[in-house]
Amino acid sequence: MKKNLLALFSVLIIASMALTACGGAAAPAATDAPAAATEAPAATSAPAAEGTKLVGISMPTKTSSRWISDGESMVKSFEDLGYETDLQFADDDIPTQLSQIENMVTKGANVLVIAAIDGTTLTDVLQKAHDAGVLVIAYDRLLSKTENVDYYATFDNFGVGVIQGTQIETGLDLKNAAGPFNVELFGGSPDDTNAFYFYDGAMSVLQPYIDSGKLVVQSGQTGMDKVSTLRWDGAVAQARMDNLLSAYYTDKRVDAVLAPYDGLSRGIISSLRGVGYGTADQPWPVITGQDAEIASVKAMIAGEQTYTVFKDTRLLAAQTAKMVDQALKGETVEINDTKTYDNGVKIVPSYLLTPFSVDITNYKEILIDSGYIKEADLQ
Repeated sequence: MKKNLLALFSVLIIASMALTACGGAAAPAATDAPAAATEAPAATSAPAAEGTKLVGISMPTKTSSRWISDGESMVKSFEDLGYETDLQFADDDIPTQLSQIENMVTKGANVLVIAAIDGTTLTDVLQKAHDAGVLVIAYDRLLSKTENVDYYATFDNFGVGVIQGTQIETGLDLKNAAGPFNVELFGGSPDDTNAFYFYDGAMSVLQPYIDSGKLVVQSGQTGMDKVSTLRWDGAVAQARMDNLLSAYYTDKRVDAVLAPYDGLSRGIISSLRGVGYGTADQPWPVITGQDAEIASVKAMIAGEQTYTVFKDTRLLAAQTAKMVDQALKGETVEINDTKTYDNGVKIVPSYLLTPFSVDITNYKEILIDSGYIKEADLQ
């Protein structure tokens, strides 16, 4: 498998340009392994040396390991290109993120790369950044209701949802099985635009089965106004699952749960375990996820979580740094989408990378052989 890594990496880059969602016949699995990673250096918040441009990197939280990985990967990608970096995490607190970004502008940042907690709350500080001539990149979460965002670097977020819907379709064999099957739906945080793309993508696959009666939402709770999970909080998801089980499943079985993020998946698993799932008499339902967090990969190995979606943040960080470098040098900035992301004021020119489906059959190839996760971390 390792001898094919270079070839697999070449295919991945082509796939990232293609913007297609993944899905296999036996399971919706990625066909290509991402490139091996190198360890990122620690972030610096020191002022840029004379002649060296400073990139302010604002991440929403450290509670998810994926954002830590994003930050570290961006520090490495930018410093490899000769930039200074100032990496800050906002602890899921909007005033903290606002203050951190303001400080970056005050310190003379030439570029802001922002993964917003709530993309609608930064209008004023982004105006200050624009007035100071700062280049602004929305990173994996769209900055909304402002014209002062230059580019957006993210994944095919609707495609992520399509993968998750296809995972349930495959896991339940909906194309062939008679059904009906019971499913419950969870959405992401309502202040994150990605959450709506994930949900809509998943429902593009699942809604026809719901309409035909092969899938039944016993709670009747559909739509992001009913299924969203503020701040992507696993404890909130666990509490909601507790309520669903006690209200609608005392004499019924949950066959599948649409969970858009691994942290929610683990909360849902805890709730299901509490009422006896995970036994021979009551096996686990099909449970989706996203971000390939180590704890959830372990849960997949244990047979608890069925799927996750892998988004290689190393590639996203490298693409973001490339776009910034091109913009600052006055070169043509590499984008591949000029239609999808309307932030309420403008269509933000974007670069979308391809997400990959991961399950027990391919996690070693996709996650370990690529260097994203060390095998020892899964012991």
